[in-house]
Amino acid sequence: MGGCFSDVRGGKDAVGGALPRPTEPNAKNDGAHNDAIEFFYRAHGAYPLFTQLELSFSASKLLDLDVTSKCNLTATSLLSRLKKSLVFFQSDPMVVVYLKKNDGKLEELGRTEVILNNLNPVWIQKVSVAYQFEMVQNLIFRVYDVDTQYHNVPVKTLNLRDQEFLGEGSCILSEIVTKQNRSLTLTLKGKNGLGGLRNFGTLTVHAEETIASRSAVEIKFRCAHLDNKDLFSKSVSLPDSSLQDPFLRISRTVETGGSIPICKTEVVDNNLNPTWKPLCLSMQQFGSKDTPLVIECFDFNSNGNHILIGKLQKSVADLEKLFKEKSGVNFFIPSSRAGHEKVLKGQLFVDQFCEKEQFSFVDYISSGFELNFMVAVDFTGSNGDPRKPESLHYIDPYGRLNSYQQAITEVGQVIQFYDADKSFPAWGFGGRTANGTVSHCFNLNGNASESEVVGVEGIMAAYANALRNVALSGPTLFGQVVNRAAEIAARSLSSNNNKYYVLLIITDGILTDLQETKDALVRASNLPLSILIVGVGNADFKQMEILDADNGQRLESSTGRIATRDIVQFVPMRDVQTGGQISVVQGLLEELPGQFLSYMRSMDIKPPTINAAAQASPALEIL
Repeated sequence: MGGCFSDVRGGKDAVGGALPRPTEPNAKNDGAHNDAIEFFYRAHGAYPLFTQLELSFSASKLLDLDVTSKCNLTATSLLSRLKKSLVFFQSDPMVVVYLKKNDGKLEELGRTEVILNNLNPVWIQKVSVAYQFEMVQNLIFRVYDVDTQYHNVPVKTLNLRDQEFLGEGSCILSEIVTKQNRSLTLTLKGKNGLGGLRNFGTLTVHAEETIASRSAVEIKFRCAHLDNKDLFSKSVSLPDSSLQDPFLRISRTVETGGSIPICKTEVVDNNLNPTWKPLCLSMQQFGSKDTPLVIECFDFNSNGNHILIGKLQKSVADLEKLFKEKSGVNFFIPSSRAGHEKVLKGQLFVDQFCEKEQFSFVDYISSGFELNFMVAVDFTGSNGDPRKPESLHYIDPYGRLNSYQQAITEVGQVIQFYDADKSFPAWGFGGRTANGTVSHCFNLNGNASESEVVGVEGIMAAYANALRNVALSGPTLFGQVVNRAAEIAARSLSSNNNKYYVLLIITDGILTDLQETKDALVRASNLPLSILIVGVGNADFKQMEILDADNGQRLESSTGRIATRDIVQFVPMRDVQTGGQISVVQGLLEELPGQFLSYMRSMDIKPPTINAAAQASPALEIL
């Protein structure tokens, strides 16, 4: 679905060069492990016997579903709107990986990025999978052509029913692992093996074991005097594209020959002397400081036919030397004659090089950091009369949990494990309390001066008691609850008590105070706080998706302030209940370790035991 002159911003974004996340929730239904959940099970004696692998992908001769997608434009509009000269566009492929369960159901493990207009793509985004040698792990790989209207949308939010199917392949994970080069090429077929003699192309899957390492480097690249490859653009005098649009792609060489892409920069438009945003590369990506890296500079074309400007090969150690010496290195163009290369005037410079130690979620938790749980429950009238079975607040006499109880129990059981005293603030909002006034942040236990209850059982008891003493009212307002949680998180900063707060909001309604809530979230974004929102019932939750900011757009307050980081994760209960592939706790906690780490890194907070070791050994420098 390369379409015609679509939004290509998604294709110009950087891939793989950001701070590594503790988990990789590429998929909407992520089957990869989660540090928070895994640590919980390990502490209870459940030690998984697996090896964590990363799968990388390339394809050849994919179906071209866009071969007839010409634009109905005049010659004049073609010249004015076509940036890089081709009328025909090719498929925009993405790989989705599934694990086939024993019952035949598919569990999604992850998704690659979308590559624009390319029938022979090499994807950068990896997919994590836990390899268990004693189990037969059936993997399904499906390739989709992503519609152009979704090119600037995070892949994990894409509805696959809206995309064109290009083919699928399957194998047993051990088939890949037992190959000498850990690579397996699959012939793609139609869905469920159908498709007859039609050629769907091939997909190559390569597996590598994940290296547990804290080491990373942050590098900022710049180029000077690049050759201009946009000769056609110049010849037709297109003023907005007279220069090339360069980006860098970095690949790591492998022992068996060839290379695997590990990241690419963003595209810098119309510039022969570009400077890119810093890249952060982990040791998992580059291997060691002496591993050769292939650095290629391309001129971006929206039709997918990116033109090689030049390439070079340097290790991370070499790049560090360039930085220290403040010198550049020339690109070259390979020649068809063996051993002959054309050296170019264009040069690569390293303007910033910084070695970092990146600590994991488990590093912090195991050294004494706590997650403090808070909960807020929606008491607005749209939930329905709690005495009637159709109410979202109906408490079943036979013990079946309603959606509110289910969310409290599933999330609380995991989070309370990380909280030493297990005393949790619990509030309600949108209810008419005993004094006859509607409150948008009242203590669930009925105590005017103390909001804390003990354990998940205490929350459940306070919730049930509140349903008997608080009348449902409205409207739905989050602002006061978010502000109350933020006040608690802010007070903790002065006591240096190694706490991070998690507020669970359970709601059925449409927000009345969307802007006030956004303002509160922006203010709270520099505090040790994450907010998990569960939507129950069948309301329109588009506002919650705005708060979630999964589209890459950080929240903006009414005064123009941008959120320091994303602190919200939203999951509609109906999707969990009907999909059946993930639990509430998986859906809510998939981003929590990443949000936790983003705060720790932004504030330069290290695990206490690491700090103590550094102070005891002054010669040890931890950047």
